[in-house]
Amino acid sequence: MDYNQVLENAKQNMGGRCMVCKECNGLACRGLLPGPGGKGSGSSFIRNFQKLQELKINMDLVYPKSHIDTQVEIVGKTFKYPFFAAPISAVKLHYPGYYDDEGYSKAVVNGCKVSGVIGFTGDGEHKECYTMGISAVEAAGGWGIPTIKPWGVEDVITKIKMAEEVGAPAVAMDIDAAGLPVMAKDKNIGAKSVEDLRRIVQSTKLPFILKGVMTARSAEKALEAGVYGIIVSNHGGRVLDHTPATVEVLPDIVKAVGGKMKILLDGGIRSGLDVFKVLALGADGVLIGRPYAIAAYGGGEEGVAIYTERVGAELRQTMIMTGCQSLCEIDSSALWNF
Repeated sequence: MDYNQVLENAKQNMGGRCMVCKECNGLACRGLLPGPGGKGSGSSFIRNFQKLQELKINMDLVYPKSHIDTQVEIVGKTFKYPFFAAPISAVKLHYPGYYDDEGYSKAVVNGCKVSGVIGFTGDGEHKECYTMGISAVEAAGGWGIPTIKPWGVEDVITKIKMAEEVGAPAVAMDIDAAGLPVMAKDKNIGAKSVEDLRRIVQSTKLPFILKGVMTARSAEKALEAGVYGIIVSNHGGRVLDHTPATVEVLPDIVKAVGGKMKILLDGGIRSGLDVFKVLALGADGVLIGRPYAIAAYGGGEEGVAIYTERVGAELRQTMIMTGCQSLCEIDSSALWNF
């Protein structure tokens, strides 16, 4: 199987919701919820993609040639590449007729594992969205990061215990999911105070990652609560229309908390060049959502592995062409006119 075959298969398997566009830019699927589209006008999804494309990379091939090192350390583990599969759940709702959450999670978690990276699993309106992801992590020997919706504090702590029991290396909460239409109806879902977050962090020895941070002030409050790391994310543009792109807010967040906590980012990442750009802006790594879903629906575990190695090869080639031989050498000087 090659990547083109993965894409062709995905078109048949995603229930007609995702059109597997040649350029996954949010234009064709704007407003398509359930499904892959951005909320409302789709502008947040579209802007995530467009702002990444506007960043241009400086070439530099005058340097002593040596080994290219793409490895990164996150949550106490070393991964082959600095990008990971973002949490996606309730797949029977969004892409009906092919996977349930356990089948999807297993494809992503296992495909990531054989490729030397890690997949985040999701949560949802129904409890099996989380437990099926947990089952996939357990079957993979703890190789996955369960992600919990912003339920009440005690419910979150209970779900963290489940992640601990299956040997997960970390746990996350996508606080931005409070804006999802199917979740917003639940009164138990919502914002969290610094004290709420502190209680959650102190309930576990696992690194706790907060997804859905879009301002420097929010990042500072997460740091105050003792959070291990944050994911700069607007939930792929699916929770609030007319937000800035994640790469637009990243520099201010890095300035505020960079070096004090791990900073990841998602939104619009499609290639190894995009990964490189985000690292150049100061992030420690990235999450990728829709393309991993396409890979899983187009080729299962093998499709996920094929996509991972494709992005990894693009990142490595970009590093060669810019004179950055390790991730720590990638900084804003690699971006043109920045």
